[in-house]
Amino acid sequence: MLVIPAIDIMNGHCVRLVRGDFDQRTVYSDDPATIAVDFARAGAERLHVVDLDAARGEHDNRTVIEAVIEAGISAGAGSVVMGTAAVREPELLAECAHSFPSHVMAALDVRDGLPAVSGWTETEPLDISELIPRWNVLPLAGIILTCTERDGTLAGPDLATLERVLGMTELPVQYGGGISSLHDIRRVREARAAGVILGRSLYEGKLSLEQALAL
Repeated sequence: MLVIPAIDIMNGHCVRLVRGDFDQRTVYSDDPATIAVDFARAGAERLHVVDLDAARGEHDNRTVIEAVIEAGISAGAGSVVMGTAAVREPELLAECAHSFPSHVMAALDVRDGLPAVSGWTETEPLDISELIPRWNVLPLAGIILTCTERDGTLAGPDLATLERVLGMTELPVQYGGGISSLHDIRRVREARAAGVILGRSLYEGKLSLEQALAL
C-alpha cells in the first residue's frame, strides 16, 4: 500500500485545515518545496499536493506548485486529480480520462454521504452509489477518497465509508481523513485500500514518514 504525504498550499504556505474549514487552519511552513524535499528524502514515492486557493475559486499557487514538483519529484506530476469537475462535468472527466488513460484520478470528497465540491464549500445532491458507476467505465488511474468530516481531526479513519466505496469499484482507492497513528494505517491497509494519505499526523509528529513506509 502506498503511503502518500499531503502538502496543502494556501497563500503560498503549507497548511492543514480541520474538516475543510478555511477558518480552522494551521500553517506548518512558508516553504512547501522544502517540505517536498524532506518527504522525498524520507522515501515518499508520491506526494498529494492540493492548491486550496484554486479549489475554492480564488487565486492559484501555480509557481509554488511548480517548485514543489521540481523539488520533490523532479520528473514532474505522474497523475492529475480532478475534483469538482469529476462530479459536475462528467463529459470533461471522460474526455480527459480517454486522452490520458491511467493518468487521471477522480477525487471523491464525501460529506454526509454526498460529494463535497468547490473546495468543500458545497455538496452535490448525488449519492456516491450513482456517481462511482460512472467512473468505473473510464480508464482512470484510481479514486482518492477523502472523508471530510475526519480530515485534519486525527480522529481515525472512516472505515465504513471506505469499505462502502471499495465495494462499488475495482479501481484503486486511496484514502485520506483522520489518520493519527500507525495502527490507523494498518486498518486502512487491511480494508484493502491502495494507498493512504497522511497530513496532520506527520506535521505534528504523531508518526514519522519512515515509520509509515516501513509497515
